[in-house]
Amino acid sequence: MGSRLKHMPRTIRNQKLDTRSARSKLKNRKSGYWAPVVPGCAVGYRKGPKGGVWLAKFVRDGLRRETTIGTADDVLDADGSLALSFAQAQERARKWFANVVRDTGGEPDPTVSYRVAEILDDYLADYRRRGGKAVRDLEIRIDRIKTAIGAVTLDQLTAKRIREWHASLAETAPRARTGKRNEKQNYRSFDPSDPDVVRSRRATANRNLTVLKAALNHAFHERRASSDTAWRSVRPFREVDAARVRYLSHDEARRLVNAADPAFRPLIQCALLTGCRYGEIIRFRVSDFEHDSGTVHVRTSKSGKGRHVVLAEEGSTLLTDHTAGKVSEALIFTRPDGGPWGRSHQRRPLIEACDRAKITPAASFHILRHTYASHLVQAGAPLQVVAANLGHADTRMTERHYAHLAPSYVASVIRSTMPKLGLVERATVTAIRR
Repeated sequence: MGSRLKHMPRTIRNQKLDTRSARSKLKNRKSGYWAPVVPGCAVGYRKGPKGGVWLAKFVRDGLRRETTIGTADDVLDADGSLALSFAQAQERARKWFANVVRDTGGEPDPTVSYRVAEILDDYLADYRRRGGKAVRDLEIRIDRIKTAIGAVTLDQLTAKRIREWHASLAETAPRARTGKRNEKQNYRSFDPSDPDVVRSRRATANRNLTVLKAALNHAFHERRASSDTAWRSVRPFREVDAARVRYLSHDEARRLVNAADPAFRPLIQCALLTGCRYGEIIRFRVSDFEHDSGTVHVRTSKSGKGRHVVLAEEGSTLLTDHTAGKVSEALIFTRPDGGPWGRSHQRRPLIEACDRAKITPAASFHILRHTYASHLVQAGAPLQVVAANLGHADTRMTERHYAHLAPSYVASVIRSTMPKLGLVERATVTAIRR
């Protein structure tokens, strides 16, 4: 009896019951109006003088049970608690059907014991199977979601609970590196009055919400969840990804290169001259550099696709110097002991170089990529060209971050035609540019 509940269909539609306007046209009827969910299980609606109620009915193997499961959203807007939409009524009815089956000795609904931690693990396994490239980032986000709501079962995961978790992420200080495993988690400073800090935390909360929704959708498509109503209605924070792109000036870039440790300096130079990510640079092999065409091949990028990065003269000279005398499959850039650079080996030497170069706050390796793109755009390179060299699928990402730096027709016309009104007197003190 219970096995059939495991494969209940998705949210059903019914023209008479879907909306409050449709239900307002129904006549009062003692028996109510019913919509079958699966054979023997139905959701009903009974109209009253001050609004209607939702019903659930179970009739199978000689057993008949019926109950009222909540108030319809005829007067109040649906909130999943005081008033239920037709979809929410179905979700609550399915839980009631599962309890009836369990109480009568049948098999329990699998959603009752399917925990968020298990949902995330199943999604991660499927992501690996499909060849996803951002596995490490996904693992970190999954661990953080598990810490907060991993023990929650699917039947307990309401829209309200997801919203509360999402909001709490934005109000929590960002994590800092912890020295060793199992040590107490460290946190960075957090100023909730700073708009940019709030924006950053909300952006992080949105990325974690995206991971949770992806995992839950995977469970839904695998028919491990009977409905996706709970998380489908949760919306991310708006307008949180418009961060101002930081980049180094020409002078700062030169100072950083000169201040870097000699063994680490070529990686900084390569980032500033190619715009490649740290993970791409440390995997460059001699055979990836094509001297005749002046390109370097990124075998696998963040998107999972390869690309050829076109080099200017300085970039070509750098790679020529560092590939000389090496076999084709040798790494171009290695540590002083000849070993490969690791995933996090760039962090400390870059901070130390920024400190010596008087660059505050210290630049991350990704800012070197921003620096490359920003200088190209300011010099007049078309956004399509910059997007291709950076490995963006299209120009949307490039436009969002760098379009304001491009020489524009609007700016040139305004600056050449705006008359001088004589409203500002020139100061007699000249400011020294930093």
